[in-house]
Amino acid sequence: MEDSEGRSKTANGRGSGLVTALLLVPTTAWYLFLLVVPLGILIVFSLGTRTDVGGYSPGLTLQNYADLPTRWPAFQNTLTLALIGTILCALVAYPLAYYLATRAGQKRTVLLILVILPFWTSFLVRTYAWLQILGANGIPSLLQTLGVEPRPVFLNTHAAVLLGIVYNYLPLMVFPLYVSLERLDKRLIEASKDLGANRLRTFFQVTLPLTAPGLVSGALLVFIPMMGEYIIPSILGGGKIYFVGNALVDLYLQSRNWPLGSAAAIGLIALVVLTATVYLRLTRVSSQRDVSLL
Repeated sequence: MEDSEGRSKTANGRGSGLVTALLLVPTTAWYLFLLVVPLGILIVFSLGTRTDVGGYSPGLTLQNYADLPTRWPAFQNTLTLALIGTILCALVAYPLAYYLATRAGQKRTVLLILVILPFWTSFLVRTYAWLQILGANGIPSLLQTLGVEPRPVFLNTHAAVLLGIVYNYLPLMVFPLYVSLERLDKRLIEASKDLGANRLRTFFQVTLPLTAPGLVSGALLVFIPMMGEYIIPSILGGGKIYFVGNALVDLYLQSRNWPLGSAAAIGLIALVVLTATVYLRLTRVSSQRDVSLL
């Protein structure tokens, strides 16, 4: 009897394991062919050399990685503006998410739809809209009409690129924060106030630490695509604000230096992984501190 029960459990275990394996096949194939294989191709290309007419020639050299410092301005611009853009998104998104979660009331649904609304339009169209707004016939013309002299220039500046990335990626920061604030146990805030903490102290010692997971998720959702941005610096930066994405387009399509472009792509991936890892380590250390109600 016991043997039959053991065999039945073993058969059930094997059956469930087979079902699990079958369910994992699509996801595994997806990551294999769209992540692992392309990454392997990049690594192989980065170790090759450029032919006389451009493209890739098989080889085994690290010279392309040694040449990456020549592209350092692009990496510096990318990392700096992505970090600043992430911080600006957090500063704008947190008060908005806090209002939506705690103060919006019956208007919450409408306001959430308004936050989502930009995603109903093409990313490219939204960016071109800012090209018109910041162009000569947009805000600069309005300010000149109001007596501001000389006419200010917004396009082809770091400020224009920052405005574009904050506008386009802001909803990705808002929603994780909104979910964290919505799930926040309000009794902890009431307890903090009952123990004599003012609103500012309650926010920094209770609300902010408890909503840190949403802040971390939003920061990663915003920072990672910002690091690979190409459209916004091309349109609002006019080619003067150079991201790694712009450098990759030039290396692959203009100079046709595929090995160096592959090395730059690997460098960008490594920079994103390193920055995200450091950020997660810092936030993990911070989250280990106890939440004080005083």
